[in-house]
Amino acid sequence: MREIKTEEAVGHILCHDITQIIKDEKKGVLFKKGHVVREEDIPALLSVGKEHLFVWEKQEGILHENEAAEILYRISAGEFMHGTDIKEGKIELVADCDGVLKIRRDALLRVNSLGEMMIASRHGDFPVKAGDKIAGTRIIPLVIEKEKMDRACEAAGREPIFSILPYHKKKVGIITTGSEVQKGLIRDTFTPVLREKLGEYPTEVIGQTIPGDERKQITADILQFIEDGADMVILSGGMSVDPDDRTPGAIKDSGVRIVTYGAPVLPGAMLLVSYYEKDGKQIPVVGLPGCVMYAKRTVFDLILPRLMADDEILAEEISAYGEGGLCLNCGKCTFPNCGFGK
Repeated sequence: MREIKTEEAVGHILCHDITQIIKDEKKGVLFKKGHVVREEDIPALLSVGKEHLFVWEKQEGILHENEAAEILYRISAGEFMHGTDIKEGKIELVADCDGVLKIRRDALLRVNSLGEMMIASRHGDFPVKAGDKIAGTRIIPLVIEKEKMDRACEAAGREPIFSILPYHKKKVGIITTGSEVQKGLIRDTFTPVLREKLGEYPTEVIGQTIPGDERKQITADILQFIEDGADMVILSGGMSVDPDDRTPGAIKDSGVRIVTYGAPVLPGAMLLVSYYEKDGKQIPVVGLPGCVMYAKRTVFDLILPRLMADDEILAEEISAYGEGGLCLNCGKCTFPNCGFGK
């Protein structure tokens, strides 16, 4: 940067904020760092005692922080998001729709490891709503070599670092297992919880069956829901290792591909995630442990958004829930703005 007379600053970029103070009325920024000085700005600058300004002098191969922020935004932003106006050399990414945020974590790490630049984001694989802030980008110094920004583009790769998978409307079949429910010995308190959680997403419950503990009947109900057009089948109860809990075996008998039976998450260790393939489509068939019925947040809250966004769940991703998989049952729940599942 260099110092020039204010009257000669038209067309130059300010290197620092210009503050205006009016006694008993105002103290604030008159012009922000990065502002391009216009002819009509000169009287205002002189009125606050700025007879000289520090401006950025364009040099070949050197980029201003605003130009660099634009580059970081371009390598970051995918579909269904937009960038804010540049403020203090920073651009933020904002979601345009409800969905699941996906992050190419390896690319994010590569860019942030280059130094003199940063991209900070919220956690991936979690739900976002339209209008939510996703990430912020900027360089650390005021200016940076173009060659370094070229390296950032190379490190990021061809695909955007961030993307949003929108939710899809799904028809859901619910199978409530347990002879005690079938015989009316206890009230079904599981299904109301499921309906409430499903109601947060674009779903239609197309039916519910109560097959008791008959393994063959549970399997038949799974296949019937799929035949009836269900996009997802959820089974509640009978997920433990007790001999009379037959839900896992019934799910397996339906011909699904089991991703996992068990998850390093509390509450929710006895989760079963599987997919039934029909006409090239993967239909989730999920067995939920009893904790979903009474615990405020469980493993179901971690996987349901991803199921709704057709984000295939892998076994290694379930295993990775171990760190952060312990819900602390806080007196005031702030999920998903907490460490659970992260």
